[in-house]
Amino acid sequence: MVILTNEMLVVDLDGTLLKSDILHESFWCAFRKNWQTPFLSAKALLRGKAALKSYLQSEADIDVVSLPYDKLVIEFIRRHREQGGRTALVTASNQIFAKEIAEHLQIFDEVHGSGVAHNLKGSNKASFLTQRFGSGGFCYMGDAAADLAVWRVSNKVVTVNSTPSVRLQAEALGKPFEHLETTEKSLHPYIKVLRPHQWLKNVLIFLPMLAAHQLNVSTTMSSLLAFFAFSLVASSVYVLNDLLDLDADRAHPRKRLRPFASGNLPIRFGGFLALALLLAGMSLAALLSWMSLLTLATYYFLTKLYSLYLKRKIILDICVLALLYTMRIVAGGVATSIELSLWLLAFLIFFFFSLAAVKRQTELVDMAERGILIAKGRGYQVEDLPIISTVGLAAGYISVLVMALYLNSTAVRELYATPNALWGICCVLLYWLTRMVLLTHRGLMHDDPIVFALKDRVSQGSFLLMSGFAIAGVLI
Repeated sequence: MVILTNEMLVVDLDGTLLKSDILHESFWCAFRKNWQTPFLSAKALLRGKAALKSYLQSEADIDVVSLPYDKLVIEFIRRHREQGGRTALVTASNQIFAKEIAEHLQIFDEVHGSGVAHNLKGSNKASFLTQRFGSGGFCYMGDAAADLAVWRVSNKVVTVNSTPSVRLQAEALGKPFEHLETTEKSLHPYIKVLRPHQWLKNVLIFLPMLAAHQLNVSTTMSSLLAFFAFSLVASSVYVLNDLLDLDADRAHPRKRLRPFASGNLPIRFGGFLALALLLAGMSLAALLSWMSLLTLATYYFLTKLYSLYLKRKIILDICVLALLYTMRIVAGGVATSIELSLWLLAFLIFFFFSLAAVKRQTELVDMAERGILIAKGRGYQVEDLPIISTVGLAAGYISVLVMALYLNSTAVRELYATPNALWGICCVLLYWLTRMVLLTHRGLMHDDPIVFALKDRVSQGSFLLMSGFAIAGVLI
């Protein structure tokens, strides 16, 4: 990189210095606090984009320290300063956000952003910089097609992770250019944000079919269709949750690596992706029946209510998590027209309540290890840990008790040739549930106990053993 003494390097913010977009960041931050944000944003937009940015800035409380900055761009800027150059952050984002970011990074001589009535983007930015530094009086670092207007009046073009089309248009301007590639082009973040491993939870949809011993082509195909419908809608939920939890995820040692939180996936795609997944899932459910569509719509509504409000309410959040797990079984029953046993529903409610409590216990143990007393975005404190641990054990043991009582029912004798073989399932469940709580207490649990169980060898062995007892009850 060749730098002239005192040369002014003007740097864009969104997509350049920052692997994200402040407008979208502030929207999702404000939406997390107030569900009316989309409507209020639309009202502000009627007065112009600058007014929208000003409104979102007043409503959002973005932590600029945790934002996903591009480290290689920052190194580029620092080398420029070390060699005698001057720097300016000039962005279409709100001036207040721009100033906070500049104060945090301490690498800019000047800061300029959009105000209430003026949107500093494209031709507006080009006019401002020409007045400020003169035509050709600065080198400009940007990333998007909107920056072409600025590059036309600059003395050098520096692109950051730009598309091939933007690069070609920038080169065609006939100015010295430099292209920076700071992120790897990959489909992995797009796949990761869908959390396909979480689809394994939707295997619960097949439980009504298996419990009723109705293993025919019709019920299998209906269950498969319900499985994919639920999986697509669940991915829509995960995408939306990641957008709403950006600040909380960035404060977490593992969740900070999620695609949106880390900046590996542009958050401007998030809303469209979530909507497309939702529509696809709902369309599949509609192919089954209107009851399947209603069940899936209820599930989605509860997840949104949970994300926007209920997850901050202690104990109630655990109840809702347990209910959301149980609704997968309900969806399987609705899709196959199999009536669910009250025994099965009672067992599942307590069982999933236990796992939901273990999930919260995991978060509290992690907080205790990091010296954090109050969970960000939650209603729990570290001192609640003994109570939550007890709740997890108690609910788990009650679920085993419900199963033990079920084994003496008439329904079991009708379905199983040797009902006594099922007592082995109760014994394995007691061991497995106790071990899960104990491992969580020691800080060895994954953020999601079900994901942990699917990867854990002991859990896999326990599931195989329980399956063996169930098969023995049918065949022997």
